[in-house]
Formats: sequence, structure tokens, C-alpha cells
Amino acid sequence: MTSTAPEKAVRDTAPVPTSEIELSIGGMTCASCAARIEKKLNRMDGVTATVNYATEKAKVSYPDGIEIADLIATVEKTGYTAEEPPPPVPATADERAGEAAPAADGELLSLRQRLYVSLVLTVPVVAMAMVPALQFDNWQWLSLTLAAPVVVWGAFPFHKAAWTNARHGAATMDTLVSIGTLAALGWSLWALFFGHAGMPGMRHGFEFTISRGDGSSSIYLEAAAGVTTFILAGRYLEAKSKRKAGAALRALMELGAKDVSVLRGGKEVRIPVAQLAVGDRFVVRPGEKVATDGTVVEGASAVDASMLTGESVPVDVTVGDAVTGATVNAGGRIVVEATRVGSDTQLARMARLVEDAQNGKAEVQRLADRISSVFVPVVILLALGTLLTWLFVTGDATAAFTAAVAVLIIACPCALGLATPTALMVGTGRGAQLGILIKGPEVLESTRRVDTIVLDKTGTVTTGRMQLQDVFTAPGVEEGELLRLAGALEHASEHPIAQAIASGAADRAGNLPVPENFENVAGLGVQGVVDGHAVVVGREKLLKEWVIELPTELAEAKAAAEAEGRTAVAVAWDGEARGVLTVADAIKETSAEAVAELRRLGLKPVLLTGDNQLVAESVARTVGIDEVIAEVLPEDKVDVVKRLQSEGRTVAMVGDGVNDAAALATADLGLAMGTGTDAAIEAGDLTLVRGDLRVAADAIRLSRRTLSTIKGNLFWAFGYNVAAIPLAALGMLNPMIAGAAMAFSSVFVVTNSLRLRSFK
Repeated sequence: MTSTAPEKAVRDTAPVPTSEIELSIGGMTCASCAARIEKKLNRMDGVTATVNYATEKAKVSYPDGIEIADLIATVEKTGYTAEEPPPPVPATADERAGEAAPAADGELLSLRQRLYVSLVLTVPVVAMAMVPALQFDNWQWLSLTLAAPVVVWGAFPFHKAAWTNARHGAATMDTLVSIGTLAALGWSLWALFFGHAGMPGMRHGFEFTISRGDGSSSIYLEAAAGVTTFILAGRYLEAKSKRKAGAALRALMELGAKDVSVLRGGKEVRIPVAQLAVGDRFVVRPGEKVATDGTVVEGASAVDASMLTGESVPVDVTVGDAVTGATVNAGGRIVVEATRVGSDTQLARMARLVEDAQNGKAEVQRLADRISSVFVPVVILLALGTLLTWLFVTGDATAAFTAAVAVLIIACPCALGLATPTALMVGTGRGAQLGILIKGPEVLESTRRVDTIVLDKTGTVTTGRMQLQDVFTAPGVEEGELLRLAGALEHASEHPIAQAIASGAADRAGNLPVPENFENVAGLGVQGVVDGHAVVVGREKLLKEWVIELPTELAEAKAAAEAEGRTAVAVAWDGEARGVLTVADAIKETSAEAVAELRRLGLKPVLLTGDNQLVAESVARTVGIDEVIAEVLPEDKVDVVKRLQSEGRTVAMVGDGVNDAAALATADLGLAMGTGTDAAIEAGDLTLVRGDLRVAADAIRLSRRTLSTIKGNLFWAFGYNVAAIPLAALGMLNPMIAGAAMAFSSVFVVTNSLRLRSFK
């Protein structure tokens, strides 16, 4: 594409609006294919593309003025196919089931057919070549009859891809396989028809090295058929493993309900979930899935969210509580009002995050891609160099040809291309099952470097909700009576502290009576009549207005609670102080265990909060944190993170609120609690679907394990090529053994990645 100078000037001085699309790419057979497509797309003005060989997708950002058809045309001109994903349409469960066998399954079936037929034909060819006792008169012609279909039909996908790439002036792994197998077949045909190999009584032994003797009496049919079958086996296992690697994402996308009972005019109407709209009210019976994100407007139940969060304990919900689509109603009948539908739901956002992560590339993989893009032409030159060198040094055409073919076949760069995508697919898929969403491969590299983790207190280390803690009673006063009278009065107030007392009182003392003459005294507390008693609940100053003094033991309990950062509320009735209730933001039961786990990972925890120093230090002592930064305004959290970074630390941040979003984005690694706000989740690099801080440690462990797997894959892939090519060039590998080793390298990389599925 071309552009005029004035247009370029405008583009350089003003931001160009861009759109994004994900294209499905067909016809790729190795990493160098992906590299070629990516290179061609990125040459278009304003286009940024990432092509992933394992997922067979291209994520493309393109400016106004470029059409999707232009992007597809560019891919097709490169010799591959591209199509945009179909628009979402309402579908029944049966229709969705019919879509469960996409083109990828058709590819698997085709590969399996070619593999099985080739295997049946190849076994006797190899057996006759390896065992001289099986070489009857004219055995070589039977060998040709069996091997020719394998090399022509079985290897047809390789020949087709090689021809397509050659027409576009490119060479890929298929070029190496096609040239190698056709050369072996061609040499054998020449030897059979024009040399001495076709004579009755011809015999030869099998060796792992390349030495054979007279070229005119040597055939390589076992190498041509064996290499084809080995590579087909590797491709089939690779494709099957790639399907397994993406299984977690497909399972995540299939979690949602297919249809739902919506209330219309007081009647239940069954409709596909795709037709739900925000504001619709729908019924969820015991055992059914919640159709979409919403709020309970009728009934009470327990919801099993294990498939989304990994948390096995059901959560109680009642009127006013939020529920998430795809969770299972484990209790009674509830009516839910839809608040999010379609692509806005938490399930859809999770799937999108996982898929985006799988489409990305780590920096180490970008290096591998750059190498793969020049690797094939270099290998072809090396093969030619090997051929000429052997001819010059030994004059043995047979040995020269065999060594050159072995170099071509052994040098497949597939393992390099699969090293990152397969590990990333399995790692992010497993993370999704555990309630951990990894935004991209660069996040994995960040987790390795982090040495400090900043924990926002409210909603992260603590529940973020005020809860009744301790109850202190005056002599002769029963705790149950104190809670019943105080709770009844506080239940009529909307204040968070009052609601915490009322909720705690109801849990501990049972049903609460209804107060009379209730009055809210602004800034001080509440007063009224409960069961004939004149009750006062609030600050000590409110009691003094009623000329009531706290006795010494209650005053001391109140002072001790406030010294620990808790809120103390005095209770009196009938003119006497009867007790003190303490309220605090409760620490999550698992926070201390999570902090200990983070320390074991080599991270130094820091507690960050806007609360006062006393409260922060009390929480920090309880969970085992030494470094506390308190009384920080929301807008100053970013400065705290920057200050820690300026001290040479690599900082991770865990938070859940709107006021944490900027700090999460500033940190080297942002971990957003999925129970928090959308702003925090968007800013984070890792999203922890469950509101359990232990998941932060799990997320870092999984990320590090995935990165280690990627690096291990790349090490073995590089090491394999570095070691194998010289062996082949020196004549130490038979072409068939080279083909087996090449196929094994790809299968090894994929299998190594699949080990991440067992991460706990």
C-alpha cells in the first residue's frame, strides 16, 4: 500500500484511530509460516499484527482507511487463508453441539487417515530394507510400490505447502521435508530404472550412518517413506496436543447456560441466553446455572462458583446480592435481574483475557521467531554445502546425497515455533480453571523479577466490610441480652457500623425485636425504646448527654480496642452503661497463610492503606507483615509504588478498588482481585477471580512455572538443532533416523508443556 506525503505528515502529527480484529489463519505448518504472515501484515501502513502458530490466529490492529478485506487479501497473497470470526448469533444447545467439531477436527481426521495408511505401507518397506533376510528376489520393486503412495499421497500436504511457498519466493519447514523425501524417491527411481538397483537378486544392509557404497545400486525408499510417516506422526500428535492445550479455554467458553426461564407478564418463558437483555428478570431453580451476571431480587440460596473461581465452598446469597453467570444454584429458587449480558459478563471477559494471553508472544519467543524466519534458507544452503563438501572430499555421490538429505530433514524449526504458544496455552488455560487470568506472555517475565509485593489492606488483606468483633459486658449483664437490645436499635440505622452490629447480633443472638421511637443522633449514635427499655447505642459522648458514665472495666476495654484500631461502641439502657461492642474491618481468614506463602516465594510484603497507623499496624501484626505504609491518600498510592521502584525494587501490587487502578498499572506487576471494581481489573496484569489472597501466590507460582516451561522448551529446541545439524552434515545420521528425531523434538516440546495441566 502507498500513501502520499501530505497523508503521511498528518499521520505523523495526529493519533490515528485504530480497530482490532482476530483473524483465523489456515495453511500454516510451522513457525516460519507464522513469521512470514506477521511480517507481511506489519508492512501495511499503520498495521500491527501478531500471528500465533499454535492457536492459528492473527491479532491485528489496523487504522481507519484499511478494510478487513485488505488484511485478508494480504494473508492470501502470502499463500495462506484468513477469515474473520463469524458474528455471534443466537443458537440452541443442539446447534452449539453441532459446532463442536470445527475445521481443526477435520484436520485431525485427515492427518490420522494419512498417518495410518502411510504407517501400514511403510512398515514392510522399512522391514525389508533393515533385514536382509526379508530381501527376496525383486523385493525392491515391491518396496517401490508400497513407498511411492506414501511419498506422493501421504506427504502431499508437505509438497503442496512447499509449492505454495515457493511461488511466493519463500521456504518453510515443508520445503525441507518435500525436497528431502522427493530427492530420496527420485534417487531411488534413477537407481532402479537406470542403475543396478533394479536387477534381480539386489541386496543391501541397513546402517544408522550414511555409508552405502555404489550409488547406482542404492535405494532410499525406506528413508523417503519412513521420514514421511515419522513427520506425519509428529504432526498428528502435535495437532492433537494443541487441541488438548486449548481445551481449558473451550471448556471455559462452554460453561455458560444455553437457555433461561425469563419472567414475562408474570409467566415464565424459556428463551436462548443470547436473547437476554439487561433488566430482564429470570428464574434459577436448584441445580440450574445462573444464565448471566445479575442481582438477586427474590429468594435466597447458596451458589456454587467453583467452575469460575476454583473455590469449592458455596456462597450464600439473598436479595440484593450479586451473582455471576455460569455459577450453579445449589440451594433454593431465586429470581435474578440481569445486569450484564453477552460479551460484558464476567465469564466472557475471562475467556477474552485468556484468549488474548494465548495469542501474545513472550520476548524469548520473538527471538525464536526471528531465527525461524531465516532458518530454512540457511538450512538449504547448509544442505547444498554438505553435498558439495562430501563430493569434493570423498567423491562418493551416495554418501554426499544421504548427508544432504539428512541435514534437510533434521533441521525442522517446528519445535522452536511451538515452544512458547503451547506452554502459554496450557498455562493460561490451567490458570482459568483455578481462577487466575493471565493477560499476556510479558506478564510471565515480570513475575520472575518481582521482589516486593504491595498489598492494599481493604478488600485484599481484609474483607472490606465492617464486622462485629468483641463484646464486653458490665457485671450482671448477659451477652445475649446486650446484643439483642443493641442489635434491634442498630438494625433500624443505615450506617455501616450499625449494620455490622445488627448483622453480628442477629447471628449470635437470633431474631431481633422491633424498636419504638427510634431516633438517629447525627454523628453520635442512635436511641429508642426496645422491649420497654430506653436504649442508647453510640459514642461515649452520647451516653454523657444522658448523664451515663462508663464503669472502669468498660472504659479500659474501649481504650484497648481503640488502641488496636477498632471502633468501640457503648451500649446503655435504663440509665446505666451495660457494655461495649467493637467493630472492625475483619481480616480474611486466609491472609496470614497467603503472606507466608508470598514470603516463601522470595517476596517482601508491604501493607498499604489509607487507614490510620494504629489500624494498619494491628492488621500487619496479625498477618505477619513487617513494613507498613499507612494514611496514604488514594491519589498518592502511585507515588508510593514509584518510590519503592526508585529504591531499586521490582514491585508487584495487589488491589481491588478504583483507587488502586493507577497503582496497579504503575507497578511492574499488577494483580487485581476479581471481586473488586472493573477499573482495577482492567489495570491489572493478573486477575484473581477469587477474593482470596492465597490465589496471588498461586498466580505467581503458575506464571513462573509457565515461564520456566517456555524457557526449557526453547533450550531443548535450540539445543536439538545446534547438535543435530552438525551430526547430519558429518554423516552420522541416516535420513530416516533424522526424520524420527525431528518429529520427536516437536512432540517433546508439546508434551513438556502439557505437564502444566497438573499444576495445583
